[in-house]
Amino acid sequence: MSDTTATQILSFIEARFPQARIDRTQDIFSLGFINSLFAMELVMFIEKTFGLTVPNDELNINNFRTVDAMTALVDRQRGTVGVA
Repeated sequence: MSDTTATQILSFIEARFPQARIDRTQDIFSLGFINSLFAMELVMFIEKTFGLTVPNDELNINNFRTVDAMTALVDRQRGTVGVA
């Protein structure tokens, strides 16, 4: 799992919600920071920042609950699963 990817995603969330103090494993939906609009912003951020398209079958809330889940999604789409 890429630390750089996780840092970029976490920075994006914290820039939008400066009061948020989250770690990579916390469920950002259950913390109440995420609504449907911001969820779509997350998808667009991931696609633009990492140069990929999130396929419809990956548009699952579980892929966006935590920074680690989003990082794993990016790694899968890049084909870098298991690469350190």
